Amino acid sequence: MMLQLLVGTLVSLVGIGLHALVTVVAVGIARSAGLRRTARPRSHLMGVMMATAVVLMVAHILEVFVWAATYGIVGAAAAEQGLLYFAFVNYTTLGYGDVTPAREWRLIGPLTAMNGVLLFGWSAAVLFEVLRKTLAHLEAARAAGFTRS
Repeated sequence: MMLQLLVGTLVSLVGIGLHALVTVVAVGIARSAGLRRTARPRSHLMGVMMATAVVLMVAHILEVFVWAATYGIVGAAAAEQGLLYFAFVNYTTLGYGDVTPAREWRLIGPLTAMNGVLLFGWSAAVLFEVLRKTLAHLEAARAAGFTRS
C-alpha cells in the first residue's frame, strides 16, 4: 500500500508541475493576446478562450500519458488492456470498470482520479480568470473608445 501511495504521490507531483508550467505559458499567451486592441471584441474573446482551453487540454493529455507510462512501468495493468485508455478512464473519473488494475496496484486508479479532479478544477479556475481579465480589458478599451461593442 505504501508503494502505491508513494508512486501515486510522485506521479501526481509530476502532473502538478507540468500543469503549473503549462498554466504559466497559457496565462502569458492569454495575457498578451487579451491586451491587444481589436475591432471585434467578441471574436477576440472567443479566440483567447479557445486558445487557453486547447493549451490546458494538451496539458491534461500529457498528464494522462504520464499516468499511462507509470502504469506500464509498475505493471499496474496488462499492456494489452490499453494503458492509455485505462489512464484516461481513471484521470477523468469516468470509471467504466472494463479495465481493472492488478490487485497490488488497486489504489493507483483512485489516486489518478484524485489528481485529475484537482487539475480539472485548476483548469476551470484558469479559464475563469482568463475570461475575467480579458472581459475587463475589453470593457476598459470599449470605454476608452478603442473598440466597437
